[in-house]
Amino acid sequence: MAGSIDRVMEAAAAAGLEIEIRRMGASTRTAEEAAEQCGCSPAQIVKSLVFQGESSGKLYLFLVSGPNQLDLSKAAELVSEALKRADPRHIREQTGFAIGGVSPLGHLIEIPAFADETLLSFDLVWAAAGAHDAVFSSEPTALFAAARARTADLAA
Repeated sequence: MAGSIDRVMEAAAAAGLEIEIRRMGASTRTAEEAAEQCGCSPAQIVKSLVFQGESSGKLYLFLVSGPNQLDLSKAAELVSEALKRADPRHIREQTGFAIGGVSPLGHLIEIPAFADETLLSFDLVWAAAGAHDAVFSSEPTALFAAARARTADLAA
């Protein structure tokens, strides 16, 4: 397994979350692609979106249900500063993950995380596991606890 996938496995184990990482053999970069590969609804796909604080430069992780859009005003209120999209190169350098494979777990840095409350309506959700074709499933409450994500109303 690649280093980033190993970090996801190690972070899950350290958090007491048992996961099985699957390499799908095809891209899971979009919620639609991931849902097709996982055999689930796009709403069960956890998008890991990284934004940067405009004032602080700090990175923030938002775990959002596949079809939902992140409401930037709600997100900015949660982190107490305006947000902008983080540069993909900066995300990779800081988190250790490339866009399309950003996992809720295993970041190189401590990153404040927030989770879309609509994901709680599912028994099982699927998240990226550190590569464009790697995923794992989890019960949402357990995933949010492992990611130290605060549940909030994030959807636009």
